Amino acid sequence: MNRTEFIIATAIILLLAFAMGYFTHWLLHRFTRVAGGDMAEMDRLAQSLHEAEETRDQAILYLEQREAELMNQISQTEAELRAAMEGLRDARHEAEEMRSYIERMHANT
Repeated sequence: MNRTEFIIATAIILLLAFAMGYFTHWLLHRFTRVAGGDMAEMDRLAQSLHEAEETRDQAILYLEQREAELMNQISQTEAELRAAMEGLRDARHEAEEMRSYIERMHANT
């Protein structure tokens, strides 16, 4: 094989490689390109996703506020319960003192 034949063979091989690469690129581009209808669908899905995220954020904010309100109510209820228990304890102690006083008065008479 002389120099001219080698150059021609190399040129043919390079041309075939280029043609195969170009064909492969065209084929991949043809199968993966997004059609106009698909782009509208993607826009709609993106908008729906955005709205869902906003709704989720609002729900989380509402739940956090509601949780804070309920925790405040629980704290107030516990404070009222402690006060009522203390009052009941005082009332029992006072009733016991009254019983003992009455018993002493009956015992003295």
